[in-house]
Amino acid sequence: MCHHGAVFEIGNSLREARHRRRIDFGVAEQATKIRSGYLRALEDEQFEQLPSPTYVKGFLRTYAEYLGLDGQLYVDEYNSRFVAGDDWDGPRRSRARHAQRSRGIETSIVLVALGLIAVVTIVVISAWQFAGGPNAKKPAGSGRSAAAESPGAPIAYLRIEALRGSSYLAVHRNGPSGPIVFQGTLQKGAQEPFSGEHFWMDLSSPENLTLVVGGKFVVLHGLKPESLTVTPKGVRAD
Repeated sequence: MCHHGAVFEIGNSLREARHRRRIDFGVAEQATKIRSGYLRALEDEQFEQLPSPTYVKGFLRTYAEYLGLDGQLYVDEYNSRFVAGDDWDGPRRSRARHAQRSRGIETSIVLVALGLIAVVTIVVISAWQFAGGPNAKKPAGSGRSAAAESPGAPIAYLRIEALRGSSYLAVHRNGPSGPIVFQGTLQKGAQEPFSGEHFWMDLSSPENLTLVVGGKFVVLHGLKPESLTVTPKGVRAD
């Protein structure tokens, strides 16, 4: 956003981030699924070349996060300069942010309540089984969870953790032409588990990620996008 009267240049900021990571438009198009012409329009701030403001905001968020930037910052700046115009004044923006914070607080309260309900339910079921319920036939000290004992329960052979920061990633099963099982930005502190043993992935900021493959930690390095293949033999760069 603007600071101390300086104009936050959406296009130049995107272009500098792309040059800094040494990414050409072809690579960016393949990773984001956004046509090169639209990516150029974003960097040139020629937003009228895109189908609608909705497309502009979606593409801005995806492209910025792919480059390791704060996608919401770019969407907010576009809204303030190109969508709401003069009507988007300070009080209105303040009210919108306050409403957004309120919705976030309400969502957090609901999630906490659901979590407490789940914990209480698990405790009650465990106590009932320990007391000798009709389905409590497992020998004492088994230690295996219900999910682990279920024949159809998936095993998270691969887990991707964003320990040091956020990163855009696309994960395909079996290879680059295989089905996509995840595509988007993994926020800092989040993780995604995947069952199966053969994956191909495209990472925009590998330095922010850690892989857990078959129970072993794999720390990634580098400051530019990278493609990796995961098999039972290990992890290799493509």
